[in-house]
Amino acid sequence: MLQELPELAERGYVVLRDCDLDVPPGEYLGLEYQDWKSGGDTNFAPIASAFGAVECAGFWDHGKPDKGGMWTENAERCPTLVEWTVRVGADYGRVRVIKLEPNVTEDVERWLHLDDNNRLNPDGTGRVVRAWLQLTDDPDSSMILRPEKEDRAREVRLPLHRGAQFVVDSERMWHGVHHVGTAARYALIVSFESGDALAAWIDANRVDVLASR
Repeated sequence: MLQELPELAERGYVVLRDCDLDVPPGEYLGLEYQDWKSGGDTNFAPIASAFGAVECAGFWDHGKPDKGGMWTENAERCPTLVEWTVRVGADYGRVRVIKLEPNVTEDVERWLHLDDNNRLNPDGTGRVVRAWLQLTDDPDSSMILRPEKEDRAREVRLPLHRGAQFVVDSERMWHGVHHVGTAARYALIVSFESGDALAAWIDANRVDVLASR
């Protein structure tokens, strides 16, 4: 079995206090993006990948679990995002910036999905979960989380103001972003291995604030 963090076992997500780093817009606007669709009209800028190529393929396509990420050429352009990733202290796999165009509720309902985080992950090691850092200020937009795709009664919405941070067991929680802005939304997404380092970072940054329903 994979080792799971008790911090995520209860609800499947943890809300953290806002990020204390100032990320210059040029760090995410100036990256090389790939046309890769996931949960809407999206493009992704790989900052770390399986072997350092600027590509969005799953690590399992290269025969490895989503751990041991290697920096791509994009990493040189976004030192603050690299710092954010490294200072967590946990092993990371995919590190990417997502660019999401505005959408409507009906589309989000269709695009709710589970991630594939733990393929090839050896038993007895830490479960891979994902952390988000919101880069643009989209306070009217939200990350939707549900334990089941059609379970609207237990849905939570995490607001996406600039600097928002949260960790989600995204292979367990159905999720998608309702982005109601007029411009693209940008966020950093990092796959982290569960373990002492990730638990310590979560415990040092978590807040006891309930998400909106």
